[in-house]
Amino acid sequence: MNTQAAAAVRPASTMLLLRDGEAGMEVFMVVRHHQIDFASGALVFPGGSIDAGDHVVAASPALLSGSDGLDAAALAFRVGAARETFEECGILLARENGSEQLVSAARADKVAAAHRTALNEGKTTFSQILIAEGLVLALDLLVPYAHWITPVGMPKRFDTHFYLAVAPADQVGAHDGSESVDSVWVRPAAAVEGAKTGKFKLVFATERNLIKLARYASIADTIAHARKEPVVTVLPEVVRYETGRQLRIPANAGYDGAVFDMSEVRG
Repeated sequence: MNTQAAAAVRPASTMLLLRDGEAGMEVFMVVRHHQIDFASGALVFPGGSIDAGDHVVAASPALLSGSDGLDAAALAFRVGAARETFEECGILLARENGSEQLVSAARADKVAAAHRTALNEGKTTFSQILIAEGLVLALDLLVPYAHWITPVGMPKRFDTHFYLAVAPADQVGAHDGSESVDSVWVRPAAAVEGAKTGKFKLVFATERNLIKLARYASIADTIAHARKEPVVTVLPEVVRYETGRQLRIPANAGYDGAVFDMSEVRG
């Protein structure tokens, strides 16, 4: 009898940054370093675990805009998404204190040049950066999109909240060179097709969310649907049957199916 305890679930956030490209809506994605033990080498949305500093920012109203009506946990997930976006992309979803305008690309680049490496190395905190630079996070730009929990039985488990945000028009984004080794703005359908041809490696949850994104032709349609559709928590369940295994997710979660053959599941 297997009595091994299930792995602890770590809270995490993921950001789907959107922009209008020449051939349609694009999303920013990074390629995970091959030495990382989770989704190594995969094309993923920027994101990662919530840390203690995210709770510090979440508990500091002076560092936030768009926080009305959100509890401490919801705020920490959003702060984590904004922090990970800055760490992994260099894109800063923030405003100068007292301003209604997002910071310019030049300002974001200056902040990144001064603090991004130290933040990634744990030598400073996100709250210290925001305070030092007189910035307020633009959490009002984040739209809840999905919520996935890693299946029971996996060695690493995450409780991940996905958010949409329109990328600032003049902030292009760039991978950090450590956790991620490449980055790309890509149409969701092209990323899915790239996984089929072997150009990209996608894990299951990423692929499902790309397929869902690909249904919409524009950012406006994507955001409008996300705002009106409730987020359904997805905790995939592996079910064994006589000739194999299936992965099942809630039918009402809005993806491209509810039952998937494990032999066809990537990641």
